[in-house]
Amino acid sequence: MIRGEAFIGLMSGTSLDGISACVVRFADPKSAASVFSLELLAFEVKEYSSDQRKRLLDAMQKGSAQDYCRLGFDLGSWLADAALAVMVESGVPREQVRAIGSHGQTLWHEAPHSTWQIGESAVIAERLGIDVVSDLRVRDVAAGGQGAPLVPIADALLFASNHWRALQNIGGIGNVTVVPPGGALPAVRAFDTGPGVGVLDAVVRLLRPKQRFDRDGSLARAGTPIESVLTELLTHPYFQAPPPKSTGRELFTPDYVSRLVHLCRTAKQNCTDEDIIATATALTARSIADAYRRFMPEPAEEVVVSGGGAKNATLVEMLQSLIAPKKVRQFDDIFFDGEAKEAVAFALLAKLFLQGISGNVPTATGASGPRILGKLTPANRMLSGARTSSAQVSQSP
Repeated sequence: MIRGEAFIGLMSGTSLDGISACVVRFADPKSAASVFSLELLAFEVKEYSSDQRKRLLDAMQKGSAQDYCRLGFDLGSWLADAALAVMVESGVPREQVRAIGSHGQTLWHEAPHSTWQIGESAVIAERLGIDVVSDLRVRDVAAGGQGAPLVPIADALLFASNHWRALQNIGGIGNVTVVPPGGALPAVRAFDTGPGVGVLDAVVRLLRPKQRFDRDGSLARAGTPIESVLTELLTHPYFQAPPPKSTGRELFTPDYVSRLVHLCRTAKQNCTDEDIIATATALTARSIADAYRRFMPEPAEEVVVSGGGAKNATLVEMLQSLIAPKKVRQFDDIFFDGEAKEAVAFALLAKLFLQGISGNVPTATGASGPRILGKLTPANRMLSGARTSSAQVSQSP
């Protein structure tokens, strides 16, 4: 059992499934050659309602200043609800929670030029009386980086082994972190591999409106990927571009999804929905495998998968067949529920911010150097008590 202050991590990802929230305690490394240890005290996902999901999705494509303003505050309230619920589940009293690390929701990401996450941190701080560290990507982008992925710092500090390891997240977008033995940061590399389950889920919802995703990959298993469509889709410049690189819904838009469906139906007579879903599933698996072949020279013998896509058995089997003899392992089997991994990463970033430690990995993002990530919204001291020194409530570095 780890003693001391706890942190809350909040994450709303590209897939728009809901808000992942965790309560976690960290123990600092005992030596420079060791990694942080952690105790995950509680984790849950607060699913978005259909109306909430629609508002977020619409905001990524259109909206007025009023729409964005109201959504930012409303999302702040939804994040606060998730933080409160997971704190109650953990049994950790508010005064023992040092800070909340909130990623919010990305509406636009066009690195290295700009990035935009919403979810008003002042609403969270006001509701819970806990310091909030938010807006975690912008400093890296301002320093010339991609601002993504941000999980490599956690992959290195929390999940390193005594051998080379690739940690592949398959959320709405896929991203991989290549971690050397012991997690030495100068050798860590990471980048977005391309679509995770974002395109796949959108295809399923388009073809089967009553289904949000392909549970266990059963629909894809009943179909056959269309090779000519995969070949055409994988010629996109993003897949050819070397790291550092990041992507999102700005590339994998509804038009992209519609084009994938159209290509499948044009390329194959009597094309079934299952064939199209199998093609979308194979696109994720092949884009990951192709990224390893092109851009991962490190001798990583195992790939540890997490995120919603890790629960899609057909996708995981496709990936395993493509990257053999590398072994695919489930994050859940080694650590804890892989759905909690990114929320834990943002809790860690809050801790690093308060300790004045850089949270980016320049070899992953391409930033000009290490940067302390985030902006601090201090708690309402009338709620939380004056337990934070003036140094801890100073402005963001």
